[in-house]
Amino acid sequence: MTRNFLEDDVGSVLSGVLRESDDAVYVVNPERDTIPELVYCLHDVADPPRVRLLAAEDLLKEVMGDFIIAGHAADLVDVGTLSIRVLEDRPRGSLVVSESAVTSVVAAGDSVGGLTATDEAFVTETRETYDHQWAAAEEFGLRTPPLSRVRETLAVEIDPDAAEDFDAVLDSLDVAKGDGEGLDEVTISLLVAARNGELLYDISKWGEDVSLASKATFSRTKTRLEDAGLIDTEKVPIDVGRPRLRLRLGDDRLREADPAELAELAQERLYD
Repeated sequence: MTRNFLEDDVGSVLSGVLRESDDAVYVVNPERDTIPELVYCLHDVADPPRVRLLAAEDLLKEVMGDFIIAGHAADLVDVGTLSIRVLEDRPRGSLVVSESAVTSVVAAGDSVGGLTATDEAFVTETRETYDHQWAAAEEFGLRTPPLSRVRETLAVEIDPDAAEDFDAVLDSLDVAKGDGEGLDEVTISLLVAARNGELLYDISKWGEDVSLASKATFSRTKTRLEDAGLIDTEKVPIDVGRPRLRLRLGDDRLREADPAELAELAQERLYD
């Protein structure tokens, strides 16, 4: 790789670098918006290289608080395409270090430049620097399960229609953090379960088994959604023990909404 990149966005710069790299690539000290672009690029690039992401812990926590980004990142980690560690000694800029070049990512107005240095001695020294930092760095604990596993197990253990609704809600959201920034993953799960008349026990057990959240978190979120008028519950007797609770949407307007509209209505009631 010998050329510089001048693109409309950082994702295009990353795609250019990744397509020209065969060995492992370091992405060092990225800006906040670079991490989601990196995740999407790795999904889109055919036969991507292995990427070692070194970033500040507070930045990683902030970005991975979005279930959409974290779930896609977890898929990449699961197949060995992406590794994430905490950067302690931060350089002045954002770097992408391949086996043959060091690219500095620079935003200027509406454009993003990838300024490439290919001097062999410089590249070797930079690469060795981050080899050592990587070896000493602490792994970032990505607690979100892979999105593909969430989808597959939801379809198998709950219902294929619920899995389709889950995807439709996610597709309608730009962010899935909750607290006014979209809906979080537990809220989405409970809403699609209610839309399909599933049992609270089943959806919360599935969520805990797939490492989405604990049963207690599902129960607390269910109460919050009830208080907002988004869901109702009805008792379902069982042979032994306490009745189970079947989840239903709270009113006709919600029941008539498609998944994207349901997500919009839920955000209005929860956060407006």
